Amino acid sequence: MGQSKRWALKAQAVMWRNLMDIGMHLHMLAPPPAPAPSFSTTISSKLASKSGKIPLHFYVPESYNSDETKQSKHIYPVVINFHGGGFTIGRATDNAQWARAVVHYADAVVVSVDYRLAPEHPFPTAIEDGVDATLYLVEHADELKIDPHRIAYSGFSAGGNMSFSVPIRLAEEYRTRKMQREAGGSEIASLRSDAASAASYTTTQEGTVIAISSWYPSINYTNTRDERRKTNVRTDKELPKFFTNLFDASYLYPVNGVDLKSPWLSPGIAPSEMIKDLPENIILYTCEWDELCAEADRFHHRLVNDFGKKVVYKKVIGVAHAFDKMPNPLHWDPKIETMYREKHKPKGAECLC
Repeated sequence: MGQSKRWALKAQAVMWRNLMDIGMHLHMLAPPPAPAPSFSTTISSKLASKSGKIPLHFYVPESYNSDETKQSKHIYPVVINFHGGGFTIGRATDNAQWARAVVHYADAVVVSVDYRLAPEHPFPTAIEDGVDATLYLVEHADELKIDPHRIAYSGFSAGGNMSFSVPIRLAEEYRTRKMQREAGGSEIASLRSDAASAASYTTTQEGTVIAISSWYPSINYTNTRDERRKTNVRTDKELPKFFTNLFDASYLYPVNGVDLKSPWLSPGIAPSEMIKDLPENIILYTCEWDELCAEADRFHHRLVNDFGKKVVYKKVIGVAHAFDKMPNPLHWDPKIETMYREKHKPKGAECLC
């Protein structure tokens, strides 16, 4: 695709980002009020080939800055969250209601990652930004009062994809670092185009991912959009084609140059050794009227039958994709609040955090 067409995609994406901002503003007006981030910081990307900045937004419990917490040196579990929007639209603050629920029900710190978006930053930049965010949080765990061995990922739609693909990519980064240390660094580092990235973090400490909470994720891009749509029991509720065309043209670039089987893109069909390394506790919500439901259902069965993962799976009946993000400023559905609460202490699995 020529640069002129990429610019056209960018113009479309910017327009839809602005419109989505309006919709999310209305969504967040419904009581209980969606909180603003407690504080934010911006980090530099280190893994992606194109450098840039990654804003991180923190939502913390009331006790986070208390004298008691300071004196006891209490540390909190951390939930690293990724927003939806087809890797093309949306903001980290779109999941503020989710962050509020996690902070309240799990007494955890939520870090919502403003990963860079396509078409300006196509695959795999978003995934690498998610790994960069994780590495930063592990390295700065003490000062941020978070427990690097109680990390959970959460995400919605495209972010649901990232809740699986980021820990897969993170595990690969840890393996590469280990190989570099064992080889003295020089030989293997010289073979990596991004060799400087592995050395740019000063700590050798590795974080521990203990849970994943994924909402209506896209996890298998080897399925074409037409194949996905055929699985939706309500064609009138499917994702609009102008959206999915924009998302795919923006993120899957260059055309015919992206391996659709990549575990960073299609974690639902990742090799067995990578799925084995995912945390034991996984919570997966899907939507009945969603073209992404079938692939998530297959992944659920794979996780349980092939790997013995403790998966809490729920298909929400009678709803379409992103049902919990509807722009209704007057009403927050109590059923959604119940789902958000259950995500932290689900039956059949350990607490999310």
